[in-house]
Amino acid sequence: MKTHDPFRMEISRHIWETRYRFAGEPDIRASWQRVAQAVAQAEVDARALWADRFYALLDDFRFLPGGRILAGAGSGHRVTLFNCFVMGEIADDIEDIFEALKEGALTMQHGGGVGYDFSTLRPAGTIAQATGTIASGPVSFMHIWDAMCATVLSTGARRGAMMATLRCDHPDIEAFVDAKRDPAVLRHFNLSVQVSDAFIAAVDADADWPLVFPLRDGEPADGAVVRRHWTGSTTAVPCRVLRTVRARALWQRILRAAYDTAEPGVLFVDTINRDNTLAGRETLTTTNPCGEIPLPAYGACDLGSLNLTAFVVAPFAADARLDLAALGDAAALAVRFLDDVIDVSRYPLQAQAREARFKRRIGLGITGLADALVLLGLDYDSEPARQLAERAMRTVRDAAYRASIDLAREKGGFPALERSAFLASGFAGRLPPEIRDGIARDGIRNSHLLAIAPAGTISLLANNLSSGIEPIFAAEASRRILQPDGSYRSHAVSDYACLLWRAHGGVGQPPALVEAQQLDPVAHLAMQAALQPAVDNAISKTINVAADIAFARFEALYRQAHALGLKGCTVFRPNPVTGAILAEPESERVHCCGIEREAD
Repeated sequence: MKTHDPFRMEISRHIWETRYRFAGEPDIRASWQRVAQAVAQAEVDARALWADRFYALLDDFRFLPGGRILAGAGSGHRVTLFNCFVMGEIADDIEDIFEALKEGALTMQHGGGVGYDFSTLRPAGTIAQATGTIASGPVSFMHIWDAMCATVLSTGARRGAMMATLRCDHPDIEAFVDAKRDPAVLRHFNLSVQVSDAFIAAVDADADWPLVFPLRDGEPADGAVVRRHWTGSTTAVPCRVLRTVRARALWQRILRAAYDTAEPGVLFVDTINRDNTLAGRETLTTTNPCGEIPLPAYGACDLGSLNLTAFVVAPFAADARLDLAALGDAAALAVRFLDDVIDVSRYPLQAQAREARFKRRIGLGITGLADALVLLGLDYDSEPARQLAERAMRTVRDAAYRASIDLAREKGGFPALERSAFLASGFAGRLPPEIRDGIARDGIRNSHLLAIAPAGTISLLANNLSSGIEPIFAAEASRRILQPDGSYRSHAVSDYACLLWRAHGGVGQPPALVEAQQLDPVAHLAMQAALQPAVDNAISKTINVAADIAFARFEALYRQAHALGLKGCTVFRPNPVTGAILAEPESERVHCCGIEREAD
């Protein structure tokens, strides 16, 4: 049994003690043992063997399961092991709206964040034919959700988080886009606009853009009518054109709000749906709160991240290398671990349990990328770094897909699988021929396998690794962590690569270390674009830019993101509304996916 202390920093131990430690656990190895044994209960045979293997996977932070798994597995508490959910369609009547609110409250009470598409709610000022009342619009109802979230999770060291999305052709899109200009409202929401290829084409052409809403039964079809595939519809439905705007003016308004307040982000929904391995069965219009998992109604995030620094051999040496074989082996075992989580987890709602078991989505990703690059002597913004990151992600992808095929042979494929449709998807078309052949022959256990989450809190737990695929924020920083009593505590922290450099006798900073503010913003896009083809879900990535960036350059980043085939884009510019990353003010102006919001 190992005796060395796995914690190198006070903050890491503090996070374990306040968020993941179960009563009576003497050290984090006991936490890993609890989690490994709990997850192995999903196995029919050789549970002790699988528990030992899962423990070895967790040991020394090689694999970091999502925070809900670390906190809840084996605890006996009535909690879910899934970090986040996308909730069901919100029907456009008051009874269903408040039923959806109740479902969200129950889900958050169990520890899950939630995502919603509010596009189904009729725009403000329109008349509901059934009651004759005038609609107040989706943004007004979002305030009710925000208050619910604040109330349900009013105490504790974990903030609630929600994602709200709205179509770019919804008549209330401007109100949605500008909603968070007031720093006091909707603080528990992240906002993203569903941006279609047709809208981008209209922006390019400086064309008119109709804002529309579906005709309901009995409503007069006065004025222009167009057909659209609306949220919740399986076919195109007639929609009344309520007004028309210039596409370019609306695009500028979206990005001006993002420039001024860091929100909304954008979701490139056509790219998301073209790539979806279940494109014939579901249409995806929203994501979990941090954006790495586009999900259907009642879909859930079953997340875990492989720590790339744990697979670097001879760090800082001339012959330093990433052990891809060991990474692949760990990825295969992590797939089994996350697949087992589906079977041992509780679910706040039966609809969530049915969806999870029907498609068996998981989201295996990587974290510590930037630190691993430093250990290998590679500059984050370099072609060799992007090539290495791409090889690592393809290794994880191929190992994960092979493991899921093996699990299908052993335990059966996911019930929703239609092999020919699956293989016809955009993502499956990029898989190696032998993996495609394996799916055609044996099926596959999981509909989706890969996602790159922010991994913020769990990376801090693992001695302040660089989060996800983000660059190193700073070699030295002060981190403010939310306490169970609602107060904040500041901790001085060093980046993991710096700690290891000094442990190896180095002085100052490692030669390859580049802080985020020193990077060109395009470097962020380039890294995300290098990895996205190997990820079947999506990538949570924030592009940090300087406060004085020109708006034209800021706007160009979003256009580049779409052109590169990314599934979404979030750019953070320090601003008076949300402040600066890692330096949130003491007030309630908290960006809901900041470090205190455990999105992982």
